[in-house]
Amino acid sequence: MSGQEALQGRAVNQAPEDIAYRAIGILHSPHTDIAGMPIQPVGALGILGHVDVHADFAAGLHDLQGFSHVFLLYHLHRVKGFDLMVKPFLDNDRHGIFATRSPSRPNPIGLSVLELAGVCGNTVHVRNVDILDGTPVLDIKPYVPRFDVWQAERTGWFAHKAQNADTLRSDDRFR
Repeated sequence: MSGQEALQGRAVNQAPEDIAYRAIGILHSPHTDIAGMPIQPVGALGILGHVDVHADFAAGLHDLQGFSHVFLLYHLHRVKGFDLMVKPFLDNDRHGIFATRSPSRPNPIGLSVLELAGVCGNTVHVRNVDILDGTPVLDIKPYVPRFDVWQAERTGWFAHKAQNADTLRSDDRFR
């Protein structure tokens, strides 16, 4: 048996491990319906929202105000099911789910880099929000350019499609 066959056999024979996360807060935005939403923050320039961080996590916001941008990780709570091959918003061809940013994923986790507009008590104000109102927030992390900016050599099928993210809006393909 080859190493690849052994790896595949192990993956098939092992039971998946359940992982549970607790939301640290709820994001509020003007986006109340999935259809018509911006598909990336670049298409949501100027759109304001805020995260109401649960009181028991509020102390963790200390010093966040010193950053201009944050990573927001969140649960895509309105997406049901997933496909391993999808037609993403930016293309009509099918691609493997892990080669897209489509929301219909095995683990429906979203990621956005947002401008930090302010922190007041347990409320984090953000700008360029491309996220549905009422979305559970899993984590907030500071964006640090020295750590997080890389010059990408390849952007796969996005190379000739990414410029459309500024104006393209979501439709009902992932409901």
